[in-house]
Amino acid sequence: MAVVSESAADVVPPPAKPRRSWLYAAAGLGVLFLLGVRAAWFFTIDDAFITFRYSANLAAGHGPVWNVGEDPVEGFTNFLWMLWHTPFAWLGLDLPTVAKLTSFAAGAAILVMLVRYCHRRHGLVAALVAGGAFVLFLPTYFHITSGLETVAFAALVLRAVIVGLRAMDGRPVRVWEPPLLLVLAGMLRPDGVLAVLPAFAAWLWPARRDRRAWLWSAGAAAGGLAYFAWRWSYYGHLFPNTFYVKFGNVHAGQLWLQTTAVLFAPLLVLTAFLLVRKQTRWAGVLLCTTVATTYLTYVVSGPTMDYVHRFAFHAFPVLCLGAGLAAASLSWRSAGAAAGAVAVGWVAVGGVQSPDMPIIANYGPDLARAHVPIGLGLARADVPAGQRTLAVHDAGATPYYSGWTTIDYIGLNDEPIAHGTDPTARVLEARPTVIVIRSLNGHRPGNAYGTSITKITDGYELVATTRMRAEYYLHVFVLPEWADEVRGPVRAAVDQAQRTHDPGRYDLTLDRWLDRLRHELP
Repeated sequence: MAVVSESAADVVPPPAKPRRSWLYAAAGLGVLFLLGVRAAWFFTIDDAFITFRYSANLAAGHGPVWNVGEDPVEGFTNFLWMLWHTPFAWLGLDLPTVAKLTSFAAGAAILVMLVRYCHRRHGLVAALVAGGAFVLFLPTYFHITSGLETVAFAALVLRAVIVGLRAMDGRPVRVWEPPLLLVLAGMLRPDGVLAVLPAFAAWLWPARRDRRAWLWSAGAAAGGLAYFAWRWSYYGHLFPNTFYVKFGNVHAGQLWLQTTAVLFAPLLVLTAFLLVRKQTRWAGVLLCTTVATTYLTYVVSGPTMDYVHRFAFHAFPVLCLGAGLAAASLSWRSAGAAAGAVAVGWVAVGGVQSPDMPIIANYGPDLARAHVPIGLGLARADVPAGQRTLAVHDAGATPYYSGWTTIDYIGLNDEPIAHGTDPTARVLEARPTVIVIRSLNGHRPGNAYGTSITKITDGYELVATTRMRAEYYLHVFVLPEWADEVRGPVRAAVDQAQRTHDPGRYDLTLDRWLDRLRHELP
């Protein structure tokens, strides 16, 4: 009589559920996902247009630069994302739409990976917990439509973890996939190598006697080093400008960690629970280590522009996977279902209650009636090429749509400011034709972002003021000799945008978002 060990019995899939129940569950998750994407489709974050500007300049043959004809500056942290959009820019396609469709595909891939892996290995409960947490987390959809690489990066990290789990289970893994995922993650974000490294190690250790594994790993290392060397030689610095402007705020990083721990508390607890049982311990080690290495950079840097938990989202699908596996591993099936339901509900409520959700839920039309029309108006202004110079603090949609040579006086896309030059002195020396500033009350501030607004706008003429949202205004200052050429096109574009996008509404409430959905959706 054959004897089955306890560990072997634990890996036997649970009894098959009726196929109809599985199909209903998968279809339900898919419908929720589609509805969520549609509800957030109007949203694009201003920072995405920074990457699009580099893509457009590369497509035009100028290289991945911020300003054509100037020394290259690396004001983005998503090189592969920038490269991906370049051929679409060359084709003249709308880059925000391309970015949304790409992230939609990545988000759909995440959902399929979560549901498929959990259902095949651990049954319907695991699939519902993992997939349910992902689709009911409202920020998921704003990251899909933001225009940034957030969801694509999360998909790469999740895929690497699943490949690592397959290797640890002794299941077949394509020998080229883990090294490729490591390189792609590192090119997509500078911290990508850290995030994928645990899964790569989980694959390489059992494959250590396979000569092909070492050849592919060596090729990945060579490719990664070549990419790093090229970046260093082209831009002249080890790291992107963001590192020099924003890195090192440990206190902010600790606050970020506390917020993330509360937001994902049940997911973190369930994923850590995998460490308790012998049969799931190594899977727990891989998942917990991946979450730790993914979040390490943000803990020591204090991430900025962390709208609706953007950086926490990078490991969110891994936590969804961990929660699903843990719920299915509980001895009492009802206890697993209950724990999973609590985790899903907690995450769903936490996502809706994100402090900046009202801002993000209305950000799309707000950007479209402020930053975008200013850029479009400048593009139409009858100003000669040599005088098309601009200084802004929001270096996204306005520079992208205007096409003007731009000083980013925060410093992300300006090498001198990023490395210590006083922004006031930088703008005064350049004396751009147009300066766009932000205020909170409709009046010109004295100082902003370490820049003396009073000094840099001295001698300029105010030609337009537009309201983005409650307590957020943009003011367009122009050198007097070009004021007439700029005033008309900018005011016309702004007036049209104000009439088109949420006219008369500037409140930062979810009701405004819901009212817009009720009006737009059939």
